[in-house]
Amino acid sequence: MCTEDGPPSKQKPPQVPSTGTLLVDTGRRDQVGEFRGTAGPYWSLRPVCGGTEWEAEPVNVREPSPMERLRAEIARCNARSEGRIL
Repeated sequence: MCTEDGPPSKQKPPQVPSTGTLLVDTGRRDQVGEFRGTAGPYWSLRPVCGGTEWEAEPVNVREPSPMERLRAEIARCNARSEGRIL
């Protein structure tokens, strides 16, 4: 019989990723962002092509699928080639 470690409300928080890691914020309609750091109980994410950071709840953040990662990396490369980001 399989048992769980505890009720879902007491699950361990996700491990803090390294700076620059691509993540998807499900609380913002699956917006892909780059992890920038922590701000209290929240994680700071920045749009892949630059812009204003936002705070996400760690429970609403997941790793991107291969397709989401590819789209984000292509968008970043295109923005760099157009001079929109360094």
